[in-house]
Amino acid sequence: MELRKRHLGRFMGGEQVNLETLLNEKKGSVGIITLNRPQQMNALNWQLLQELCGLLNEYESDENIRALVLTGNGPKAFCAGADVKRNTATEVDHLTSFLDFSRLTHETFHKIEVFKKPVIAAINGVALGGGLEMALCCDLRVASEEAKLGLTEAKLGAIPGAGGTQRLPRLIGPGLAKQLIFTGNFITGEEAYRIGLVNAVVPQEECLDKAVGLAKEISERAPLAVQAAKKCIGISLQVDLESGLNYEAECAKFLVGSEDHHEGFSSFREKRKPVWKSR
Repeated sequence: MELRKRHLGRFMGGEQVNLETLLNEKKGSVGIITLNRPQQMNALNWQLLQELCGLLNEYESDENIRALVLTGNGPKAFCAGADVKRNTATEVDHLTSFLDFSRLTHETFHKIEVFKKPVIAAINGVALGGGLEMALCCDLRVASEEAKLGLTEAKLGAIPGAGGTQRLPRLIGPGLAKQLIFTGNFITGEEAYRIGLVNAVVPQEECLDKAVGLAKEISERAPLAVQAAKKCIGISLQVDLESGLNYEAECAKFLVGSEDHHEGFSSFREKRKPVWKSR
């Protein structure tokens, strides 16, 4: 599977720039974004976050892409978190710059979380701090047996400040989330699967293929239905049950009137593969 760099308009201003911190590929209806700073264990910096924002915008508007996979380049790391060495010298020591970096991180992670198409993290190696927080923004997570996951900020006198204290308890419950955050300890891919942090754990060499296969399977379903289901599940974490049910009913009503709904039933009756039109 050959990865290639592409050009796109940066998310601010539309200036055409070459991607230096990301690789991306389209494999049928699946987009694959690879964090590409292997020498820094794919750590987050300003440029990577900016380029990722722009690429997410591009993929969201691409009607041919129905699911997205996010992974890291190299066998060692998905993402080791923020680029601490660089940020300590030039950003974190200055409160204003730190807040700007934090805002950009939150904006980028929010884009992943509300991306209208399903996003799957292929956690091929370590996912620490902001790297794990990024994976938590994805809809599904596949981890390799070699992966090590953790929110290690307590060991540095900090807290997970990119959503870890909010998203992790919602995923695995407050008790286990507190244990991981308070201790800052790593867990393996197997342990992450046991506690429900990831959806699957596979040998390292199969991690990306497993995630892409899952994305392909999802991309064969009705796009409007998948996107509506993602919205409904997201709403369920923010509102009371009655409000969530009302939102679900509105989405169901919209889908019943769609061409894809008609196509789904027609293809079932005719015993053929459906042809979705996203309308």
